[in-house]
Amino acid sequence: MVNIPKTRRTFCKGKVCKKHTLHKVSQYKKAKESKHSQGRRRYDIKQKGYGGQKKPVFHKKAKETRKIVLRLECSECHHKRHLTIKRTRRFELGGQRKKPNEVGKW
Repeated sequence: MVNIPKTRRTFCKGKVCKKHTLHKVSQYKKAKESKHSQGRRRYDIKQKGYGGQKKPVFHKKAKETRKIVLRLECSECHHKRHLTIKRTRRFELGGQRKKPNEVGKW
């Protein structure tokens, strides 16, 4: 279980800052694919009509988890960057912190 705070003080690579500032942390999610991109248009045209599947359907899944990608946004200049952290099954953003003498519940 990985628990990440919602704010993080780290270096900003933006053109304005170039110093350590407070960053807002969120989890990166893949955006919806565009219907008008060249690859999508080509695939849709190939799929039309008779003849079945045009590209091989992937079945050999190897990994159980994905790497967590954090999206850091500078509070001063609003420059955004991504930070990849380790693989984990459970991920929590801004959860309660464990006390030193507390025993794990999982």
